[in-house]
Amino acid sequence: MNIVLFISLLSINPLLLALPGNISDLVESSAPAVVNITSTREVAQRQSNNYGGIPDEMLERFGIPRQYREAPQRKREAVSYGSGFILKNNYILTNYHVVEDATEVIVSLSDRREYVAEIIGVDQLSDLAVLKVDGDNLPVVRVGDSDELKVGDWVVAIGSPFSFDFSVTAGIVSAKGRSIQNNNIGNYVPFLQTDVAINPGNSGGPLFDLDGNVIGINSQIYSRSGGYQGLAFAIPINVAIDVADQIIDNGEVSRGYLGVRMSEVDSDLADALGMKKPYGALINDVEEGESADLAGLIPGDVIIEFDRKEIKFSTNLPHVVGQMRPGTKALAKVIRDGDEIELKFILGELPVNKESFIPAKSQSSLDPVGLKVAEIDRDNPAMVKLPDGVIVSRINPGSPASGKVARGDVITMIQHKGKKYEIVDIDSFNNALEQFSSGNKVAFHIIRNGGRLITSITIN
Repeated sequence: MNIVLFISLLSINPLLLALPGNISDLVESSAPAVVNITSTREVAQRQSNNYGGIPDEMLERFGIPRQYREAPQRKREAVSYGSGFILKNNYILTNYHVVEDATEVIVSLSDRREYVAEIIGVDQLSDLAVLKVDGDNLPVVRVGDSDELKVGDWVVAIGSPFSFDFSVTAGIVSAKGRSIQNNNIGNYVPFLQTDVAINPGNSGGPLFDLDGNVIGINSQIYSRSGGYQGLAFAIPINVAIDVADQIIDNGEVSRGYLGVRMSEVDSDLADALGMKKPYGALINDVEEGESADLAGLIPGDVIIEFDRKEIKFSTNLPHVVGQMRPGTKALAKVIRDGDEIELKFILGELPVNKESFIPAKSQSSLDPVGLKVAEIDRDNPAMVKLPDGVIVSRINPGSPASGKVARGDVITMIQHKGKKYEIVDIDSFNNALEQFSSGNKVAFHIIRNGGRLITSITIN
């Protein structure tokens, strides 16, 4: 009877037969090369002088200038979390937005090794960053081919959503070649869309196929609430490897450039232009002296193929051109006045903002307990409900705090022989430490994973 029932269930749910069975093996072999990233940055904060709560309108009526109604900006440290993976030769790949404006970046492995990372280079247009750490015998990932990926293929993500380190989620590829716009990121990335559960903290983490090969880097989510809603986007690994190699070899990324402004072809435009169906990239304008102008492209032309790659939508064209090097020769198929013609292009170079990026270098801590702390970032969804205090972003190996405090702990109070010091920000934390002498045993009041604990640290 049980056997008959089992066979019946399979016939009702044929998807059960398609479920992958080797995810645990994949995780066991691939997780060691996945890393957690803790990024610390300085944030400017302006405070009001407050004048007893008198409204600005009244202060303005009494002639108090605006510059005296606002206190000078003060800087505080904010900490954020992300993911990444070890690519090769101690190089780590992650998202640019994970380490943007970072003053210090800490990389943690699943075996609890921690390293201070140096930012080798970044590429804002693809939302990628390359880090490097000084370590021995570091595991590396296997790199796959994202071009071979098909819609419906199973994929697995490993990362640190909401700081829950090395979490595993799985799903399928929902679509390929998506073009999304978010803070000037996306024009040159044909994103993979998946239904893998991705949340803040997963950014920069790897997306694996079922053979354990990295085929994408989790980068963006579409959400109305800030959390997972079934739409996640990953950078194809073929795009990421090209960017990473350029950063490592040249320190910057170069992309091909046509010099056109374009739009989609709808059914009415297709009819007006003498096309059988609406497709391709409609050229609205051509920059004088750029690649498209020199090739003879004119407004009203529709590019339907470039470098032997079909252009179904206008968003496909930057994806193709942006992955080619400046100076590359390419052939394009163009619809002009209802006829198909071919044009030869020599690509120019995409103009980019050359403002320098100041990378985070290795830093050492000289504090008496060996802790580096940051103020709680209330804009981070993972920290909204944390109590007042400071959050631990780093513990120096071999320091007095090593083994006593963990990264992510919130320090709310420091106590010594009947005296209690409330901790609400970095200033109060530093002021409290200044009250002690070397050899003093000090009690730290800590919130860890929602629970309270007290630990003793000897001042050095």
